Amino acid sequence: MLKPQPLVPGDRVALVALASPFDQATYEAGVTEIRQLGFVPVPARDAFARLGYTAGSPATRARSLLEAWKDPNIAGIMAIRGGYGSAQVLPLLDPKLLRAARKPFIGHSDLTALLIYLGRVCGLVSFHGPLVVNLGEEIPGYDRGSLLAAVSGETPMGALSTKGVEVVRRGEATGPLLGGTLTQLVASLGTPYSFDPPEGYVLLLEDVGERPYRLDRMITQLAASGILTKASAVVCGEFPGCDEECGTPTAREVLSRLLESVDGPVLFGLATGHTRGPALTVPLGVEVRVSGGAGAEVEVLEAAVEAR
Repeated sequence: MLKPQPLVPGDRVALVALASPFDQATYEAGVTEIRQLGFVPVPARDAFARLGYTAGSPATRARSLLEAWKDPNIAGIMAIRGGYGSAQVLPLLDPKLLRAARKPFIGHSDLTALLIYLGRVCGLVSFHGPLVVNLGEEIPGYDRGSLLAAVSGETPMGALSTKGVEVVRRGEATGPLLGGTLTQLVASLGTPYSFDPPEGYVLLLEDVGERPYRLDRMITQLAASGILTKASAVVCGEFPGCDEECGTPTAREVLSRLLESVDGPVLFGLATGHTRGPALTVPLGVEVRVSGGAGAEVEVLEAAVEAR
């Protein structure tokens, strides 16, 4: 896959609203944090647009994204908030432009739709990382070190923090890391922008607030589509708010059962995407090694960015 150019201190980062509207105070706190990271935040001109439950019409949101991608003074792009609506902009994008500009894009949750698009349609590495509103949360919503290592480091990130990660199925595998929020992976199926990973890839799965039976339904659909069969390993996030209120079944129990057929290691609890604490940034489209034995290991084997 083609790698974006690295971000360096002083770079201008466009802030785009591709899904739902956002809280102004949290947004402003996130903008302050971006400055503290050494970058210059540049809100898209339509960032504050509103149309019901989305941040403007699909055309408005797509225009904001394309303007940021075209602007030679913009080095990277970060989504402001998830929610709903990212998939609506995909038919309005220009994959040749996105590929040629080679800009790092950072987001997760509903933005998984765009992360899939960047990987499959554009052949471009992207970043499953924080939203602007995550940067502005009072309780740290992101892991600063992994974000900077992912988007700025021209050497491999190496071992990710696997504190609290459980080994569900033992084994070892390598492959390109692909995936994201489970709801969006499933929603993409049957569309021109569907999640269609290569044989031997490592599947990243995470979500929030989905009851166990819903997780079952979505994993069953992934299995029926052949996506699980192609995975050499599965790395699950924390899945906060996904256990039944009565305590059982838990998300871990359901996923453990449904992923038994995976021919490789399965881990549960990597802190990325929706988490209970600081979330790691992980690059999508680069080679990783996953090991489940006496402990859980996830190692990024290649740099995610590359200077021209």
